[in-house]
Amino acid sequence: TSNGSAVYTRWGKKSCPRGAELVLSGYVGGSHYTHAGAAVKALCLPRNPEWGNYRDGTDGNKAYIYGVEYETHGLFGKWYGRKTCDIGWKLEYHGYLMAGYHGHNAGTTYKCVDSDPGSLQGGHTSNDGYLFYMVEARCGSLKCPPCVEGREFVCAVCSLER
Repeated sequence: TSNGSAVYTRWGKKSCPRGAELVLSGYVGGSHYTHAGAAVKALCLPRNPEWGNYRDGTDGNKAYIYGVEYETHGLFGKWYGRKTCDIGWKLEYHGYLMAGYHGHNAGTTYKCVDSDPGSLQGGHTSNDGYLFYMVEARCGSLKCPPCVEGREFVCAVCSLER
């Protein structure tokens, strides 16, 4: 934020909300969801990467990184509701909790993805590499109510007000 109180990643957007300062703008990359040795975390990659020593071409003795693909089936923008912060906290952005699909091999982490995510122009191929899926409640060990079976989780990124 502009007052230096917090640094956070706004997954799914190229810009900052009013009052926040942009440090780095990039795009999301990660491992392929079917790879048994996949990296767990997605990364924010720079728009203009720099390269060290390299040899062009692919060979099987390396890890791979793919651009993220949203597997939402057109659901963004169809839910209505409030996403708020506690008193004394400022809302930076709100969105939906996303992670990898439960049946895929690769481990993932949860990300709070902006409710109106942008896309990167230029990545035209669907590699089904690193995939973001909506996270929904499963009752049992998770208390229902207040949770609701099958309902998508929302999220908010908040910073401490000074």
